[in-house]
Amino acid sequence: MRRWIYILPVAAFALLAFFLFRSLWAPSPSLIPSALINKPAPKQVLPRLDAQSDTFTHADLTAGHVTIVNVFASWCAPCRTEVGQLAALSRIPGVALYGLAQKDKPEDTREFLNEFGDPFAKIAQDIDGRASIEWGVYGVPETYVVDGKGIIRFKYVGPLTDAVLQQQVMPAIKLAQDNP
Repeated sequence: MRRWIYILPVAAFALLAFFLFRSLWAPSPSLIPSALINKPAPKQVLPRLDAQSDTFTHADLTAGHVTIVNVFASWCAPCRTEVGQLAALSRIPGVALYGLAQKDKPEDTREFLNEFGDPFAKIAQDIDGRASIEWGVYGVPETYVVDGKGIIRFKYVGPLTDAVLQQQVMPAIKLAQDNP
């Protein structure tokens, strides 16, 4: 009976170590599969952020050009780190960059954009989070590549980095441009 007192903690530790070791080969959490990949973008009518910006509509997403939709918020710390990458995306010819401000006050979003820069051609407001649910958003920031027909071709969860741009987003944009 005393033997179990010594064996049980060792067995529990071995089981815990097994699961922790196995998780090292699990897929990255930023590679969350989306049920919307290769499906049409949601058809929504969302309010514009403020008088300084226009909102985007489903017609904008089906206008024949590749669109990047970035879901962000002023209260999102990682959103502050991807501003440079978004600015780079906004300069790509033939690609439109739209923002979706999630669960944010318009004045807070505008202050954020004034402080960090506004790379977006159009910005829609998702006040209650329903639009984000339709887009399949897990959390901000998230970035989508939509082809010229309004089909979502790529989704990235997390802040954009230079490596993510080069290795994932740019190839997705190229693929979306090649398959109009």
